[in-house]
Amino acid sequence: MAYPHGLFTWADVSVPDPAGGSKFYAELFGWDAADQHDPDGNYIYTMFHKNGKAAAGLAQLPAEVAAQGAPPAWTSYITVDNVDDAVAAWTAAGGNVVMPVMDVMTSGRMAVVADPQGAVVAFWQAGDSVGGEVFGEPGAMSWNELATRDSASSRDFYLKVLGWGFEKFEAPDQPDGPEYWTIQLDAKESGQPYRDDKFNGGVITMDDTWPAEIPSHWMVYFTVADTDDTVGRLEALGGSVRVPPFDTSAGRISVVADPQGAIFSVISMPDTN
Repeated sequence: MAYPHGLFTWADVSVPDPAGGSKFYAELFGWDAADQHDPDGNYIYTMFHKNGKAAAGLAQLPAEVAAQGAPPAWTSYITVDNVDDAVAAWTAAGGNVVMPVMDVMTSGRMAVVADPQGAVVAFWQAGDSVGGEVFGEPGAMSWNELATRDSASSRDFYLKVLGWGFEKFEAPDQPDGPEYWTIQLDAKESGQPYRDDKFNGGVITMDDTWPAEIPSHWMVYFTVADTDDTVGRLEALGGSVRVPPFDTSAGRISVVADPQGAIFSVISMPDTN
């Protein structure tokens, strides 16, 4: 199985306490956690699986990185055919490199980058691992969304470096809602592990109703069976709610944070009955 260039295929979270993070997410999403170690027994990474399929990952946030002000955070990964070429195109268009290209043993090659407005995302070139194996169902990643204060510039940038298309979305039940664009990927194939569409995430414009201190960022969404139930369990596990559950045409959404402060969103599909 191979994923097309430009498709979101993975997400992982970096936290100071990986054991605590692993326990929290396993209980919240019903994930099975498998820690990975180097030959000397040192912790490297945690792979989360849902019903035996790779769903997401977790890494330790290095103390020296945290000391520089980097918070615990989720990172979305985009599959690319060649990560070196992707980084070269990114920087040529005005983006920055946060973590240079590196080999992840035989799993693949990756880099972490920031767009001209500061939103951080990662590139993944598959080796032994293609990334995620389950999407769009409860306990799996279902959406990746760029929040930006300059949507036009952001869309121009991603079109140039990744070839993404964009289609303006206007929710019939939210005519006065924020400007929203869906990301379109023509190379996206139908069937599993994708849905039968060309959607590859979205771009939302942060207007004056958003707190000024919130920077441009990528947000990862996980599908859940019931948003309110999930939020209740998250709080019982020590997490916090940043935006209480609210209804949209796409589903019921809440923006939340794990006990260590990493922010993500959960969404349950709208009731069609």
